[in-house]
Amino acid sequence: MAPLPTAEHRKLWAVGARMAGSAEPDAGAIIRTLRALALESDALVALFDARAIAGERHLLSAWAHLGRSREHGESRLRDRGAEFALYVAGEDQLGRALAKVGVAADTERFVLVGERPLEPGPLLERFGLILDPDAYPVPPSEATLERLGIGAADRAVVAPGSWEGLVLERVALIDLNASAASEPGRARKGPPSSPPAKGPGRATSTGAGPKAKH
Repeated sequence: MAPLPTAEHRKLWAVGARMAGSAEPDAGAIIRTLRALALESDALVALFDARAIAGERHLLSAWAHLGRSREHGESRLRDRGAEFALYVAGEDQLGRALAKVGVAADTERFVLVGERPLEPGPLLERFGLILDPDAYPVPPSEATLERLGIGAADRAVVAPGSWEGLVLERVALIDLNASAASEPGRARKGPPSSPPAKGPGRATSTGAGPKAKH
């Protein structure tokens, strides 16, 4: 794969984080913060469960696909942050996407994503988080791929060093599905359907679930 641009040359940044205290994530507070930030700036802000993020290319690819979709007038959701979650999860339904990548009561590590001119420091403080470099970036594991709906049969066809490519294929399929659905007479194709991840519900706003404990 082509080398990634250096961090200082990217408009999109992402950092790993954890809660500043010992409390469980408060889904309601996360949603309120995301909504307030959306009113304050056009810059995208998202918060994901670190267990669902398969490295830097995963987020950068999702962001690039989001940008192309919006440029072509093919946006699926009014909220750009929520649509970003679709690409990150490789899902075309927001509920299923958040079940995979959203923050829940059992989330211990996070990935905070934002666009410049916003910077990580003030946003981490707004969410009650502190930096955790061990949370991100990390290469995809079996658990990461399972969370994203990529099962053992799919993983077995490539070496572990190429698992990142499987995630990027899922991201790209969102655009392919939209193109197929828009052409008369063509059946919609996509990745095998998988049930929402088990466990606590995830927040309905970008990166956070309505049933998360708080």
